[in-house]
Amino acid sequence: METSDIISVENLVEVYADGTRALEGISFNVKDGEFFGFLGPNGAGKSTTIKILTTLLRKTSGHAQVAGYDLEKSPKEIRKVIGVLTQETIIDVDLTGKENLRLQGRLQQIHGSALEKRVDELLKTVQLEEFANKPAGRYSGGMKKRLDLASALIHKPKLLFLDEPTTGLDPQARASIWDYLDELNREEGITIFLTTQYLEEADKLCRRLSIIDHGKIVAGGSPAELKQAIGHDTITLSLKNPKDSLLRSETKRILQEIPGVVDVTDSDGGIAAHAKNANEIIADVVTALDRNNIRPTSLNMSSPTLDDVFLHHTGRRIRPEELGRKPTEQILM
Repeated sequence: METSDIISVENLVEVYADGTRALEGISFNVKDGEFFGFLGPNGAGKSTTIKILTTLLRKTSGHAQVAGYDLEKSPKEIRKVIGVLTQETIIDVDLTGKENLRLQGRLQQIHGSALEKRVDELLKTVQLEEFANKPAGRYSGGMKKRLDLASALIHKPKLLFLDEPTTGLDPQARASIWDYLDELNREEGITIFLTTQYLEEADKLCRRLSIIDHGKIVAGGSPAELKQAIGHDTITLSLKNPKDSLLRSETKRILQEIPGVVDVTDSDGGIAAHAKNANEIIADVVTALDRNNIRPTSLNMSSPTLDDVFLHHTGRRIRPEELGRKPTEQILM
């Protein structure tokens, strides 16, 4: 049975008042129950797309439907069935975790025992039961993000929008959020639309994704399909005397003659042999080099990554601004 689309977008364009073209006629769809992603750097158009689909920004042109509702004709109906988690947490730091969820529940017209039951249920889901009655201002960054996620889920949305939800978190907190999101999608069937500039995040969570750059979708498919489409595994080796031009030339010649090798290139002081199934010819590479008394100081094999995919389609790599920065974390007192 074919799954229906919960999001359908055709030729979506967004031009800001200053003339900036944030979206250049993008088209895509998201299936009901899918974990779908937008992967791209800052300024690619990811957040603009989210703002339009969550009715926070009026599109310039194009057509879009969310959960069966037309974006322009039925914005109120759309807001009732979606949850939104942005880069910035929206919790009230003066309220406790439980009070924050109660407030969000009342805003969604949930009251009485039904609200209390849902609050307790969510606190358990995001593992904040122990801290439910402590002020949210004393939570760590990861705990605040988990509370923010619970707030977005208070009304049991059919569709959850996540705009770079783990920006600024440390690796442990990020991994924890990934586990919650994966469980939400797999066990509760919530459709999730994730935007991210983290390659590992997209690879781990998204069953299907679109790569967006400068307001245009440049590629789409499952992470595995995207990586397979660009071609080859890579066998990289380092030589004892990398500046020896004769040794490099001879090594390249030997590698090029091995069946299965489609290309040989220089790579960061070493030599890279590209092949469709590197694991099947790695023994042949070692044997051929040894036969010619060439013994590399190291030899590594790698498969294409989403960064390689992005490079292939855009000519550059993704460099998340947050990588290398020390995340801001508060310690629970």
